[in-house]
Amino acid sequence: MTTLYDGFDIESFEAGKGLWHARIRRADLSPVAIDGVLFPAMEVGFAWPDQNAAIADAKHHIDRFRRRTDSDDE
Repeated sequence: MTTLYDGFDIESFEAGKGLWHARIRRADLSPVAIDGVLFPAMEVGFAWPDQNAAIADAKHHIDRFRRRTDSDDE
């Protein structure tokens, strides 16, 4: 399942029975930069118990990236 959130695609998938993960990519497919390092995609939320928890954690990470980027611009 893919969810669009704030310019990012969140792909949730079950890596094993009851082990949900989420992969974050920018919707425009450009890399995500963290501390000057470029990542084509990021996987977060290792072994969440369900799909919704994995997506919620990915949204939390995106929000944290945004806050960090906004404070770096000031």
